Amino acid sequence: MLADAERAIKKRRGRRALGEEDAGDFELRGIDAGRRFARMNLWLLLAVNSVTLGGLLFLLSAGFSLIFGLMRVPNLTHGSFFMLGAYFGVSFLQAGLGFWPTVLLSGLLVAALGGVVERFLLRRLAGQELAQVLVTLGLSFMIADVCLEVWTGDPIPLPAPPALRGATPVLGLMFPTYRLVIVLLAAVVALLLWLMMDRSRLGAMIRAGVDDPEMARGVGIRVSRLFTIVFCLGAGLAGVGGVLGGPILSVYPGLDSEMLPLALVVVILGGTGSLIGALVGSFVIGFLYNFGQVMVPELAYVILFLPMVVVLVVRPRGLFGRHAP
Repeated sequence: MLADAERAIKKRRGRRALGEEDAGDFELRGIDAGRRFARMNLWLLLAVNSVTLGGLLFLLSAGFSLIFGLMRVPNLTHGSFFMLGAYFGVSFLQAGLGFWPTVLLSGLLVAALGGVVERFLLRRLAGQELAQVLVTLGLSFMIADVCLEVWTGDPIPLPAPPALRGATPVLGLMFPTYRLVIVLLAAVVALLLWLMMDRSRLGAMIRAGVDDPEMARGVGIRVSRLFTIVFCLGAGLAGVGGVLGGPILSVYPGLDSEMLPLALVVVILGGTGSLIGALVGSFVIGFLYNFGQVMVPELAYVILFLPMVVVLVVRPRGLFGRHAP
């Protein structure tokens, strides 16, 4: 029997030397190919999810960056605005409103709430960063309790628009249509914000009010009204991001406390007040968060926060930040 086994081994070696392969070779090669295909699919799935999360983070962190970078207000209610927009979306969709009108209406309601917060609370605490932190932190707890009371503590899935529930072929590969739309919307929002801040009269007045408020008031610019507009815009973007993220993340208590640290990391990494920094930082954090959760879950938060620590040490203003006026 041992001799038969040795002859079989020699026969297989001879076939390999002649370029021939037996069934066992094909089976092993098929297993290897299947593993490589599964690994490639995993990387592609993680990449798509990371880009999508980056788009959602930009909608959240762009507003946070504008508020913190231009107004010097550490708004810890920003994650609550994101969650509140998502819950508004749940109610409007359950009432029969269409998805895109729901996105618009939820963003407007959250923007209005942000305007009330800025006008009647934060404006009275101008220049008092510690008081602003405490007030916005307290508001975030209050909003969380109200959401828990009104919408209960069960996770609520938010349906995507029927037209965007399929997959779209891109370069021969199939990608979820809704996730691609999220990335495109983030790019459009980034372009519109850049045009507003750098190419419009409103943006010029906002920059003047930030750089020299007294001089801006002297030439007739109502700086307080401009800051209210900026705060409403940032809050509205967070509310819109909450509705758009609902079909991907679902809506549940604690969503605010999960998204706010990510926005903080994005703003610190990219630089306060910098839209390009918010855009780049959002996608960097999206990739770090998703790949860290899958590849080394026990060190996911180390991988997430380590770049922030390094940037704070090497370049405290962030990668694209500028000196405060």
